[in-house]
Amino acid sequence: MSKDVINVDGEDRVVREDTAKSYRGVVWALLSVAGFVIIAAILFFVFLSGSVTEGDIKSPAEIEKKRQ
Repeated sequence: MSKDVINVDGEDRVVREDTAKSYRGVVWALLSVAGFVIIAAILFFVFLSGSVTEGDIKSPAEIEKKRQ
């Protein structure tokens, strides 16, 4: 059986290859989820700040009146 080395809490451990692949997969999955959350938060705050600084908030009825 093939062995591989992973780093857990600063300590190198020799484990089976399938265990090492699973460990790396979980790490990549957590990093991907964290990246998605960070990007979503950035977009949320960019659009939130854009709507707050716009200042002139109109209701859909006012927009429709202006269009006619």
